[in-house]
Amino acid sequence: MEKIDVIILTNNEEDVIADAIISARGWAENIFVIDAGSTDRTVEIARKNGAQVIENKFKDFSDQRNFAIKKAKSSWVLYLDADERLTEDFKKELSKQLNSDDAGGYIVKRKTYYFGRDWGFEDEVARVFKVCEFDKWTGVVHETAHTKGELKTINSPILHFTHRNLEQMLKKTNNWSNYEAKLRYDAKHPKMHGWRFLRVMCSEFCRSYFGQKGYKNGTYGFIESIYQAYSIFITYAKLWEMQKKSGN
Repeated sequence: MEKIDVIILTNNEEDVIADAIISARGWAENIFVIDAGSTDRTVEIARKNGAQVIENKFKDFSDQRNFAIKKAKSSWVLYLDADERLTEDFKKELSKQLNSDDAGGYIVKRKTYYFGRDWGFEDEVARVFKVCEFDKWTGVVHETAHTKGELKTINSPILHFTHRNLEQMLKKTNNWSNYEAKLRYDAKHPKMHGWRFLRVMCSEFCRSYFGQKGYKNGTYGFIESIYQAYSIFITYAKLWEMQKKSGN
């Protein structure tokens, strides 16, 4: 029987960490919470719910994930975000696959919830890896996993409760936009002008409202799509600020 450890990266996730741990508890061999310095009750709640908490100063997301996999004790690891939940169908399917094929890892489907509502679409992320065949994560924000083995897909989705309320959304945007803006700045992004802001904001609204079918969710969908446009505006406004300070 193949064993698997679950790894959860945290930083002030007191409102969601318990449910993430509970969804893996009794199935995973070990649950590791790698905390980047939470100032709320995240660490206390994680320990109370049976997770092994390891504190590690945050550098970037790839560095945190690479640190985490070195703590694994089982043959396999599954990276779970604090706002995600494993389902019984997912756990059954993954357990069956781990013991029946020779994959080096698995791509996981996520059913997305905004404001607690099923948004009607899924995305896919590489999250399960055989430790002995895993190489490393690269990328500051949108991390990419590098592994020697073939990646297969688990069809039963996990649940992703992103954008739970406006306060949480604003905090997330402010944090992530710093990294996103720096990536664009380091890549020598063209100088920002008014029309560039309008283009990226319109594109992001259309991606959310039409591409991800936010229009099917009424006012919720409209608010989420407007927010996505606002979020990308903040990223590019910070890029503009960096360019201005450097004289570009």
